[in-house]
Amino acid sequence: MGPALLPLRREMTRKKQLRRICVDMDEVMADTLAEFLRRYNETFDDEVTPEDLVGKGLWEVAPLDRQQQLRAFLDAEDFFEDLEVMADAQPVLKTLSQRFDLYIATQAMIVPNSLGPKYRWLQRHFPFIPPTNYVFCGDKRILRASYLIDDLPANLACFEGTGLLYSAPHNMTVTGYMRVNNWQDVAAYFDQVKI
Repeated sequence: MGPALLPLRREMTRKKQLRRICVDMDEVMADTLAEFLRRYNETFDDEVTPEDLVGKGLWEVAPLDRQQQLRAFLDAEDFFEDLEVMADAQPVLKTLSQRFDLYIATQAMIVPNSLGPKYRWLQRHFPFIPPTNYVFCGDKRILRASYLIDDLPANLACFEGTGLLYSAPHNMTVTGYMRVNNWQDVAAYFDQVKI
């Protein structure tokens, strides 16, 4: 590409980037917490509920002698394989995929065993999002998009675009971000975005 075309290429890239949404997987598309609590409660004959986790994670509630088992749950080959899909995630993302470039950005490198199961889960439940749009990372500061939908405030804090905090028990006391409580809120937010 000649030097005269570089400004045009940059402008095309910028316009395409303005149409990009990155979406977290765990606790946004997939109900990871329900599976985590199921395994925890079955293993320890406990009754921890999502309401018990308002403003904190299971790691903060579980006694120290159970911490190693918490990690073992995540490392299990089948943990990420059969997670429930968050209500309305499929139709809303399908609709958004017709207006925006969607990328699934998940911190899979934190749990390397999750790569295969997460890939298969996405293929099974979101076949309209191509695998070339999966970003398996460890640090979301690499993301370049206009929007990031995520449940972790730390990921939104380092994001250069507009962050949407997807509600989860652990983040219910967090302020300072545009909050979406469910996928219908996400749909309503993007219905107002002009392209």
